Amino acid sequence: MQFDRKLLLIINPVSGKKAIVRVLPQVVRIFMNAGYLVTTMVTAEQGDATAFVEQYGKSFDRIVCAGGDGTLNETITGLMRAGLAVPVGYIPCGSTNDFASSHDLTLDIEGAARQIAKGRPSPIDVGLFQNRCFSYVAAFGAFSALSYNTDQTLKNLMGHAAYLLGGLKELSQIKPIRLQLTVDDIPYEGDFIFGAVCNTLSIGGSLSLPYEIVDMSDGLMDLLLVRMPEDLIELDEIVHGLVEQDYSSPLLELIHAKEITAVSPVPLDWALDGEAGGTYESVHIGVLPGFLKLCL
Repeated sequence: MQFDRKLLLIINPVSGKKAIVRVLPQVVRIFMNAGYLVTTMVTAEQGDATAFVEQYGKSFDRIVCAGGDGTLNETITGLMRAGLAVPVGYIPCGSTNDFASSHDLTLDIEGAARQIAKGRPSPIDVGLFQNRCFSYVAAFGAFSALSYNTDQTLKNLMGHAAYLLGGLKELSQIKPIRLQLTVDDIPYEGDFIFGAVCNTLSIGGSLSLPYEIVDMSDGLMDLLLVRMPEDLIELDEIVHGLVEQDYSSPLLELIHAKEITAVSPVPLDWALDGEAGGTYESVHIGVLPGFLKLCL
């Protein structure tokens, strides 16, 4: 067998239901049959995928990561830090798989490998959060915490509207977040309960953005802001707007932007691609147009 290309396969063995471990030989064989000499690296802790790509990525013609959206996040961050433009394949094995949903990627592991082996790189925008990348969302506030801390089965059973209200049964439980934002030189200020800078059709498996509005290769991010409601009627208005993708309420903002700065008087927790992203009083968020060369 002749190998004319080299492929780095990064595996998160504990992602989702650990399904990748059971079919690893078949996945490697699929890539070998396509002419790739495969090197497999297994992550053991947070940051491993980034380190693997930074240190070894330049030696490969294609990089494939198998894991959840957090593993993809680390892979892209490694490419950015190393200044590489290597095409990337993503085998989604996580529990939410927002990125896969937005890009119509199959959740069948062997099917995903076959698609990557024959696929061509397609440029997709990624976000830049401080010195890290995110593939589809940087979020703060009430709904982001619910999304990433709630069991997927419970979310499926409750449905979108009930899920968004879960844990927020009383208005007093919602803590407003005072923010000063600059969005492409335009100032915004107010008390918010949720915000997301995203390039996706799905956030946390619970919120979705309209297909006709989102363009994941237009050089722009989509900023979704939810203002603090004054009563339960306004809270219901928010939930209805999010579920029905109706942003006409003055409590909701959906803005296209290239550059965003957010400043809060107290440290604010952020989530990047479904994982903890750190705590900051001030953040700068930009976009890297067409940076991710995704094999589709």
